Amino acid sequence: MDAPDLEAPALYINRELSLLAFNERVLALAHDTAVPLLERLRFLCISSSNLDEFFEIRVAGLKQLAEHGSTQAGPGERPIAEQLVAIHAAAAALIARQYACLDAVILPALVASGVRLVPQGDWDAATRAWLARYFRQEVEPVLSPLGLDPARPFPRIQNKSLNFLVRLEGEDAFGRDCELAIVQAPRSLPRVVPLPHGGGARDFVLLSAIVQEFVPQLFAGMRVPGCWQFRVTRNSDLYVDDEEVDDLRHALEGELAQRRYGAAVRLETAADCPDDYAEFLREQFALGPVDHYRVAGPVNLNRLSALYDLVQRPDLKFPPYTPGLPHGLAGHTDCFAAIRHQPILLHHPYQSFAPVMDFLRHAAADPQVLAIKQTLYRTGADSPVVNALVAAALAGKDVTAIIELRARFDEEANIELSNRLQEAGAHVMYGVVGYKTHAKLMLVVRREADGIRRYCHLGTGNYHPGTARAYTDYGLFTCDPEIGHDVHELFLQLTSLTRTPKLAQLLQSPFGMQAAVIGKLEREAAHARAGRPARVILVMNALVERQAIAALYRASQAGVQVDLIVRGMCALRPGVPGISDRITVRSIVGRFLEHSRVWYFANGGAPEVYCTSADFMERNFFRRVEVAFPIREASHRARILRHLELALADNVQAWRLDADGRYTRLSPGDAPPVSSQLALLARYAAGADSTS
Repeated sequence: MDAPDLEAPALYINRELSLLAFNERVLALAHDTAVPLLERLRFLCISSSNLDEFFEIRVAGLKQLAEHGSTQAGPGERPIAEQLVAIHAAAAALIARQYACLDAVILPALVASGVRLVPQGDWDAATRAWLARYFRQEVEPVLSPLGLDPARPFPRIQNKSLNFLVRLEGEDAFGRDCELAIVQAPRSLPRVVPLPHGGGARDFVLLSAIVQEFVPQLFAGMRVPGCWQFRVTRNSDLYVDDEEVDDLRHALEGELAQRRYGAAVRLETAADCPDDYAEFLREQFALGPVDHYRVAGPVNLNRLSALYDLVQRPDLKFPPYTPGLPHGLAGHTDCFAAIRHQPILLHHPYQSFAPVMDFLRHAAADPQVLAIKQTLYRTGADSPVVNALVAAALAGKDVTAIIELRARFDEEANIELSNRLQEAGAHVMYGVVGYKTHAKLMLVVRREADGIRRYCHLGTGNYHPGTARAYTDYGLFTCDPEIGHDVHELFLQLTSLTRTPKLAQLLQSPFGMQAAVIGKLEREAAHARAGRPARVILVMNALVERQAIAALYRASQAGVQVDLIVRGMCALRPGVPGISDRITVRSIVGRFLEHSRVWYFANGGAPEVYCTSADFMERNFFRRVEVAFPIREASHRARILRHLELALADNVQAWRLDADGRYTRLSPGDAPPVSSQLALLARYAAGADSTS
């Protein structure tokens, strides 16, 4: 019998549709009555925000390929035109479910809880009078209605901004007939407006409703038979040819100014916008019917997230928790002594990010510290990490920061941070031409009684205290000489023109990481064929790289049990007879964003565990600087394996990917419910998993 073709397109799920399926799983949490109500609203908003980025990046990329003459997005992919049609159908269905969730589920539940988003039809006389004053005093002064005629062409519309197409009748002050006008709502105006307190309820009104109600006041002497919201989504992927620019930062600053006006990729209009006016808008943005989405509510659901902070109702939110500290650091005033005693494994957000900040601040103030080197991908606009690096530089330390200016949607913040560091005297580098630096590394060089010692922190997540409370990630403190030497060599590579270093412990992309992963999968297959323990557990955000998927298929065929925990898009098709019978795929979507990347290999009874910054994607393996670091302490490996097994036992927040490409949410049935995130919160609170 001929061996099956592991390159057959039928064995791979379309990545774009898989990413849309992830947003369906996020939206499902908005329907979950076990989730506090305002958190459900937040999940609804997240699904909308994710969909915006999907169009800004993924759909924009497909359209760009088509404009350049490509018919397919990659080997084995469906034709681009076919993909765009399929995307439209899936996205339209998702959008319909989002608005149905808002109207039929979330808003009625909020009303029952004493929180109302009051529609125009329910305004009483007092409310309307208050809103009329609000419009006159706060809104009208910043609006600039733009009539459309030959002397006043269609205006430039910013990406994702709120706009109104206004139909007019009559003559203006100059006696001209004007049928249409555009009203643009500045971003400075709040989209959710609190009404004065009345009774026991808390009431709010959307800015879009206020503008629609009072827009006739902008066109004195004319009639306004209609006013419809619309929003356009534009290509937001910055393009800078690294090899053709002399100053990457300067080039990016120029591109950022144009991001708001990239090529249009999606038009959203109010559901009742007349067909001829909708067609007029599509023509202005050079879009077709497949790019047009009618919505039964506000054109930007994500703006409703403002309610989460405006409504001070702890009973409608997740209960607060206090991240703990590992026992290895508890009571220690000298973090360097604690790390010398034993490596320390941190698990965020269950354990605090504070030790990372304390380590950095301690290093900045310690006279024995000679140098600090760190990679920065996303840190936040007002980053305490950068504050500590600035303090270190001002204290005379040799500070080197590798800042990735092209971290998508964080480019502007990273440019500002790089300016601050340079002004403080730090060495600021922007990585390697043509490759994003996505590795999460910190190196502290310290002079001690027995010589120079290197202290390292390596992680799966960004150096961002905010996301460390919302994303699950691992971090490792160590002064292991081999790991310290490897991290030192990597910083030399990133800051100078040295050749690819020979690493003792770390795996690095774009140099050999993919080959190492495939080699380890082939080793597991050999173990299985020889009857030795063979198992693979992989945790990641995305799995789409074809060669790695083929290696996973081969491992399954050889008898290896492969369990994959993939939060987002997954192109691998599990459960195909003779191909992936032994592969399971699940996605966990819960209170925290599953962000860890972990590899477990049974390795014939000598298990290996790696934590990494890399997903199984072409970009991570070949177009980024990524690092995978081994977990060398047996107790740490055992602890991570417990976490993996808990995730594989989850029957509350987990979804199973079936062979047909569909996800099914798991249910406990008669079995005890297992929520891996809640279980970990309880374990860490009890100190059960707080060992170093």
